[in-house]
Amino acid sequence: MKDYKTENLRNIVLIGHGGSGKTSIAEAMLFNTGVLDRFGKVDDGTATTDFDPEEVKRKISISAATAPCDFNDIRINVIDAPGYFDFVGEVIAAMKVSDGAVITVDSVSGVEVGVEKAWDYIEEAKLPAIFFVNKMDRENSNFSKVLNQLREVFGNKIVPVMIPIGSEASFKGVIDLIGMKARLAENNKCVDADIPSGFESLIDEYRGMIIEAVAQTDEALMEKYFNGEELTADEILKGFRLGVVGGDVIPVLCGAAVKNMGILTLMDTIKSFMPSPLDRQGISGTSVKNNQKVTSKFDMSAPFSAQVFKTVADPFVGKISMFKVITGTLTSDMEVYNANKEKKEKLSNLFLLRGKKQVHVDKLVAGDIGAVAKLQFTTTGDTLCDVNNPIIFENISFPVPSIAMAIEPKSKGDEDKIGSGLQRLVEEDPTLKVEKNVETHQTLISGMGEQHLEIITKRLANKFGVEVLLTDPIIPYRETIKKSAKAEGKHKKQSGGHGQYGHVWVEFEPITDGTTEFEFVDKVVGGVVPRQYIPAVEKGLRECMVEGVLAGFPVVNVRCSLYDGSFHPVDSAEMPFKIAAALAYKKGMASAAPVLLEPIYHVEVIVPDEYMGDIIGDLNKKRGRILGMEPFGKLQKVTAEAPLAEMFKYATDLRSMTQARGSFVMNFSRYEEVPAQYAAKIIEAANANREKEQ
Repeated sequence: MKDYKTENLRNIVLIGHGGSGKTSIAEAMLFNTGVLDRFGKVDDGTATTDFDPEEVKRKISISAATAPCDFNDIRINVIDAPGYFDFVGEVIAAMKVSDGAVITVDSVSGVEVGVEKAWDYIEEAKLPAIFFVNKMDRENSNFSKVLNQLREVFGNKIVPVMIPIGSEASFKGVIDLIGMKARLAENNKCVDADIPSGFESLIDEYRGMIIEAVAQTDEALMEKYFNGEELTADEILKGFRLGVVGGDVIPVLCGAAVKNMGILTLMDTIKSFMPSPLDRQGISGTSVKNNQKVTSKFDMSAPFSAQVFKTVADPFVGKISMFKVITGTLTSDMEVYNANKEKKEKLSNLFLLRGKKQVHVDKLVAGDIGAVAKLQFTTTGDTLCDVNNPIIFENISFPVPSIAMAIEPKSKGDEDKIGSGLQRLVEEDPTLKVEKNVETHQTLISGMGEQHLEIITKRLANKFGVEVLLTDPIIPYRETIKKSAKAEGKHKKQSGGHGQYGHVWVEFEPITDGTTEFEFVDKVVGGVVPRQYIPAVEKGLRECMVEGVLAGFPVVNVRCSLYDGSFHPVDSAEMPFKIAAALAYKKGMASAAPVLLEPIYHVEVIVPDEYMGDIIGDLNKKRGRILGMEPFGKLQKVTAEAPLAEMFKYATDLRSMTQARGSFVMNFSRYEEVPAQYAAKIIEAANANREKEQ
């Protein structure tokens, strides 16, 4: 591919609701620039940016994929981001390195929740954007209806720059209101044509919106507009670009990506009106030398720096690190410094990734997006830079996982393969978390939704050859007591020669102030239990606390006081006293009103106001307690407490109740007694499992 300067680069992310045609737009752009001689299709599994086996099978995008193409003396680095909410981490990573966004809207469905979320992302990231109303060839497509929806939801900065010629089956092209020409479809290509008659009033209306938007970008233009003077073509172009780059104007285009209609005009719009990296504010970071905050502008002549935004775990090539060059120029075989890990990295071949295909390049300049394989220490978010000018850019803020499942191998002996495979996938996907629960001995994987975790299991099979099952995690219940009880433990055994003798009296009491989970108190007087055996009694009790008398769960908040006992001068030893303590434990705990405790989590749910009633009602059904409600920006925040047992699938429930508009976080708060009607079932099930294991 050709070498480009920073001002000739356009880094554009395609975002929007799942199924709105982002991948088809990327495919059409590659086809229009001669990269492809055959138009791939999502439904056929031949699209360039959907190459993962699961993407092909499910016909959805799972990972963000790049599709660089040369167009009229610029390089457009297209990033095709997933639309399904389980893969939001991919969207966030893609937006980190994009300088503008194209938000796709289905011409039939209109403004769906994925469009609203895309808008929230671009507003938060302060990215300029274009709306592309896709699938204009579909039955019931309606451009004017969707345009009105966009203006109602997002305001008057929404400005149409295209008019569709026909609709549904008769959709045959578009009118470009900036260039004032028609573009008609002809054999998968677009050809310029004269504007057909019958559109005069609509052209006047939409051109009026464009000129009004342009006038608001500059005081001189505003004065000219209010004086009734005509704006020149150059003034319109210049003012429109200022508005788009500044985020004050959001153009609306339309087309049908699978028929390559409207895509050429979209590409022209990206070239003419979307920002190059030079138009951006720069990237915030911290200078390692003096720990001062700095902003790095995209500058080819400055010392080299780049940030890794995505890692790909390829079982054949090894680890691929995708990055955006922030300053300077990167060439093959350079040695760079990883400022986060404080390690030097030796680069091998540089390449651009087009889907899964590697396109080798000799250098990459500030603002460009590329990749390199087999970096030893580097992970997603790390800064690579010149060793003499170390800098660390602000890390990428990924969302916290919202659902956890236990993972286990289908075949015994595959535990090591699961561990190494998951480690590689965690490098690839920062929204995936893996932990080993030392208490339940389960490996837990946490992600953004059930589909996310299901696809992780498929990738383990496809990439690393290990078949796994997902199961509900075991809830780490606890047991405690509610009243005091005294119990005797006596172990006496005569077997010829030395016998065994240990005898203790222990009082068991609940610890109600939460100061400690276990306390041993020595109240022995008069040497009834010799000093050398008292540690054995404590050890015996501590070992017993691992399994409660109700259902075998660990015991907490208990004070054990050794206050009496007896010994034999010959037969007593540490082991008999340890056994005696265990006997006392079983009797004492059983008569001290043992109860089951469950983990209670603090939950914060953020939703639009109209869902508040449903959310509160659902939390009450989940045995939750509502602690408060308060405004949270344009949304509402509900604070509650709820048992973990009821919250495992809450990510799915919340998404269903709010059409994916809600979000939540939850953290462990404390343990609380399980209500009796639930406790009986839990105890019965736990004891049945213990019997099976024995």
